[in-house]
Amino acid sequence: MSVRELVVLGTASQVPTRHRNHNGYLLRWDGEGILFDPGEGTQRQMLRAGVAAHDLNRICVTHFHGDHSLGLAGVIQRINLDRVPHQITAHYPRSGQHFFDRLRYATAYRETVGITESPVSEDGVLATTPTYTLETHKLSHPVESYGYRLTEPDGRRMLPDRLAAHGIKGPDVGRIQREGTLGDVTLDDVSEVRHGQRFAFVMDTRLCAGVEVLAEGCDLLAIESTFLDEDEQLAVDHGHLTAGQAARVAQEAGVRHLVLTHFSQRYSEPEEFERQARAAGFEGELTVAHDLLRVPVPKRR
Repeated sequence: MSVRELVVLGTASQVPTRHRNHNGYLLRWDGEGILFDPGEGTQRQMLRAGVAAHDLNRICVTHFHGDHSLGLAGVIQRINLDRVPHQITAHYPRSGQHFFDRLRYATAYRETVGITESPVSEDGVLATTPTYTLETHKLSHPVESYGYRLTEPDGRRMLPDRLAAHGIKGPDVGRIQREGTLGDVTLDDVSEVRHGQRFAFVMDTRLCAGVEVLAEGCDLLAIESTFLDEDEQLAVDHGHLTAGQAARVAQEAGVRHLVLTHFSQRYSEPEEFERQARAAGFEGELTVAHDLLRVPVPKRR
């Protein structure tokens, strides 16, 4: 049975706290696992969450600040220690290649797994598989940063009442799905478009065009909300979002489920992030993330 969910491994910005690990997020998408922004301690959080190195197929790094990338060394070494049998691809800003190299070879270990390096230098599609397209868009942060978006291809939903009206049943249903026509009946006559699911991952950034493009029409959006609204100037100065800003982006983009994360250690009351997000007008499902949380991708409409 296919599983589509976001496993939150860590939610702290800049420094970990007693209750929040550095960043780390695993998207389970059917049989694949995409690890986003493995900060320090990610390998241990994976163990606590029941995530193995064998579950990983891609690693996506938004930028090379430590809270988003220091865990790379441990994760890569674990991939090699466990002799993961399949290809793993790493995406990260090309401008940070020297950081990736240092983290990949931070200490001595036996390299048994070939990790395919696929650095990012511009907006566009990074990979296309049978179940998703992975794309990236540039964000606005003091160092080069990219967000990621995963989109499932659109499909078709067969409509039983229309099939019955045209007398189509049994093996003929599969035939019209495969061939597109059956006599004078077309696939459009007996089905409708089933829009693919969409997920986006938006970390350290100010408001910018990339945030809006990534969020558009998402079923599940994981987005940073480092600051509360009263500290908006701090957010602007340091290249971050507030809870209200993230919520307004999500509302305008038609996001179904909003996951707020990446919280400054200055705040001790996570409920305030939810209150400000609702005050900003977000009406969909809303989660203020905590470590080891699992958030399912909403079912198709």
